[in-house]
Amino acid sequence: MRRCGPHTFHSRSTGYWALEVVIELNLTVSNSIDGRRPWAEEVPEGRLINRGHPAGDLLEAYDWTVLRRGVGGLLLECRLPETCLDPQRQLFGGFTGAYVDLVALYASRTDANPPAGFQSTINMRVDYFEPICDGTFNIEGRVLNRRGKNRLISVQIRQSETTAVYGLVTLRDTGE
Repeated sequence: MRRCGPHTFHSRSTGYWALEVVIELNLTVSNSIDGRRPWAEEVPEGRLINRGHPAGDLLEAYDWTVLRRGVGGLLLECRLPETCLDPQRQLFGGFTGAYVDLVALYASRTDANPPAGFQSTINMRVDYFEPICDGTFNIEGRVLNRRGKNRLISVQIRQSETTAVYGLVTLRDTGE
């Protein structure tokens, strides 16, 4: 391998050129310097979260209506944001997992023994049955099982009483 410039290389054995790409990431866990989570502070009755959550803002979760919140589950009414639509005016498949993951996190907090701290998604399965294309739809999250630090959560996305998406999420309470 022979360096041919600040970011390019040439291999004599293969004859291929390679380009070196350097990417710097500056990630933060919270939206505030002091570690606060503004999306979780003083949430109005009937809402799940406030503005300020990175994934929640993309999905407009601050506008979701909590229809039912009980021990081990919650039911939400959501509106499909224009920014999440594909060219056929359906929910872009990649955003579906974000809905499933976010609802699973909040459903786990309704458990009889809620997690103490940060939760990490360690496994997620999403089955797509119908495209999400209606303006409003319901999402239900339920705690199916809890063992040790792990919780198994089911998430169903329904439109017009039809299950369009079924998700299964395993969360781990990291205790942080």
